[in-house]
Amino acid sequence: MAGEKQRHSGLGRRIVLVAVEPEPKPRKGVGSKVIDFVEKVMVKKFMYNYDSSINPNHYLSHNFAPVLYETPPTNHLFVKGYLPDCLNGEFVRVGPNLKFEPVAGYHLFDGDGMIHGLRIKNGKATYVSRYVRTSKLKQEEYFGAAKFMKVGDLKGWFGILVVIMQLLRQILKVLDVSHGTGTANTALIYHHGKLLALQEADKPYVLKILEDGDLQTLGMLDYDKRLAHSFTAHPKVDPFTGEMFTFGYSLSPPYITYRVISKDGFMHDPVPITISDPIMMHDFAITENYAIFMDLPLFFRPKEMVKENKSAFTFDATKRARFGVLPRYAKDELQIRWFELPNCFIFHNANAWEEEDEVVLITCRLENPDLDVFDGIVKENLKNLYVELYEMRFKLKTGLASQKRLSVSTVELPRVNESYTGRRQRYVYGTILDSVVKVTGIVKFDLHAEPDTGKTKLEVGGNVQGIYDLGPGRFGSEAIFVPCVPGITSEEDDGYLIFFVHDENAGKSSVHVIDAKTMSADPVAVVEMPHRVPYGFHAFFVTEEQLQEQGKL
Repeated sequence: MAGEKQRHSGLGRRIVLVAVEPEPKPRKGVGSKVIDFVEKVMVKKFMYNYDSSINPNHYLSHNFAPVLYETPPTNHLFVKGYLPDCLNGEFVRVGPNLKFEPVAGYHLFDGDGMIHGLRIKNGKATYVSRYVRTSKLKQEEYFGAAKFMKVGDLKGWFGILVVIMQLLRQILKVLDVSHGTGTANTALIYHHGKLLALQEADKPYVLKILEDGDLQTLGMLDYDKRLAHSFTAHPKVDPFTGEMFTFGYSLSPPYITYRVISKDGFMHDPVPITISDPIMMHDFAITENYAIFMDLPLFFRPKEMVKENKSAFTFDATKRARFGVLPRYAKDELQIRWFELPNCFIFHNANAWEEEDEVVLITCRLENPDLDVFDGIVKENLKNLYVELYEMRFKLKTGLASQKRLSVSTVELPRVNESYTGRRQRYVYGTILDSVVKVTGIVKFDLHAEPDTGKTKLEVGGNVQGIYDLGPGRFGSEAIFVPCVPGITSEEDDGYLIFFVHDENAGKSSVHVIDAKTMSADPVAVVEMPHRVPYGFHAFFVTEEQLQEQGKL
């Protein structure tokens, strides 16, 4: 168990925040064996008609496949070029790394969270990889096998049977869900002296980066038991106030719950947001004065899952997209303003800000999403997602909304200089996808320039200021902007982009560092990894100052 005392000025007293190390109490025995038998004989063999030996799951194959072991700090890595001083710190990226073979289905969103870190200090680099020690992982290690329900199982009648198996394991105390069932495999953020590993179905896990770059899971954070709901993988930290803004979504009312966390780590009271149906809301945004919620028509509909043998989340193309703008310190939802735009879905926003009476959102807009493309069963003709960069404007005086396309497809995982979070900025750095989550390059957009509407593919010109192409057979990951000088006193794009790259032809992985201002094809540095690093999700850069701050915990 780990924790520290902090003062919350609003309370005028010291409060204790504790990262609680999960100590689940699963049970073996007759009940466990009976459920395993039913699952293997009646479900796996008779209800799940998929032979992984003949047609391997796409997301368990090639460089999507998990690595089998953690890697302790490995130094003396070969660096081609040089690592600038502003990169002193640790670059971390999280993603799914399944430890135990799935009983049946597997979805891209499944898999135990593993963090791959690159500790950089004085031009030298050390690589490390560690699992996030979640309650789920500990229990499956106890059994030596997969036991928890997976997103990839929730399809058709088979999904109902899997839910029943999960409930039986809970009722018979085979599994202990008192510490959640999440994987901490989606994203990372730093706030109040803590690096947090996040997955939107669970609470945050607190990690500590040691001096040698090693990663230690301290435990789960429930904000002194004030957090009783799930926590998004994409909270926002205001760089000017030090506050963190977050939300959770649920399958039962209230479907959305908004929270504000003070600079010193105090979580304020929940603000329920009323919407008509349970939805998937993966991200949101903040400005200096507002929080922006997205009521988009990707609904949780288990009846359609059974009837149409599809994912439990189904996109309804007949519904409009709704965006709610709420004063960010509101105590309730009474002041929320809802705006409508043509239907769409959004996984990730780049940033948002205010211009006079307008709220502006820069986002990656997706048409007609189908989450079945992430289940990995159909390897042939794997569809790409049709995602474009958009500017959306919400006029607070008139209640009208408008949108403008800023790119062609496919652009995802947008990042900005986070010194400008919630404030107007100029540059967006996105990834270019050629198939689902396979990144072929990094693209830089200039929001002050007009898009070239005549282009049919992403190329330099118009508002596309630069593209870093990874080359044939090489695929990357989300690129994180690291400024040369923190804050907004220097040029916004004066810094570097850092990201993982895997060469499928050579079977080798590396970390690339490129000049964010010039987007030169010649990388500033390429750091060779000791082994392949699987494709993953979101990344973060922890500065040397933050490392020293969290080292005091």
